[in-house]
Amino acid sequence: MSDYSIDQADVLINLKDQTLSLPKLNKFYVVSTGKNGIGEQENSGKTPRGWHRIAEKFGANEPKNAVFKARQWTGEVYDAELAAEYPERDWILSRILWLSGLEAGFNQGEGCDTYQRYIYIHGTPDTEPMGIPMSHGCIRMRNDDVVELFNLVPIDAKVYISED
Repeated sequence: MSDYSIDQADVLINLKDQTLSLPKLNKFYVVSTGKNGIGEQENSGKTPRGWHRIAEKFGANEPKNAVFKARQWTGEVYDAELAAEYPERDWILSRILWLSGLEAGFNQGEGCDTYQRYIYIHGTPDTEPMGIPMSHGCIRMRNDDVVELFNLVPIDAKVYISED
């Protein structure tokens, strides 16, 4: 199904364990993935599996807790007051690593395309729980963790998302 082997992965995301690791750097993070479960279908709110690459990165020069809409910094920095003002917002904070699927017909192409689904690795409020699925399909991380990841992982880095 794939032209890649697991030892080529720069980033490994385990959906069962809700973890993200950088095996070549011996780094490990707890994350939060799709609350609707695992899947590649467009508009499902699920986290896609398989091989991906980091297609684009946003936020390199923005402050930690910078608030993003449509991959642009709004000029806001997340805090408790802003959270109270907008309780229903799905916060995308600090950094964005936009994923693109590498497996045609599975996570790339019509009806299942990770990139067209806007699946990111991004920061979320540090008050949000990690280790349990809570996102709309993205991979959420603590802000310190996503800033570190952003600085360690280049564009085109290979990402493998597995169920176990």
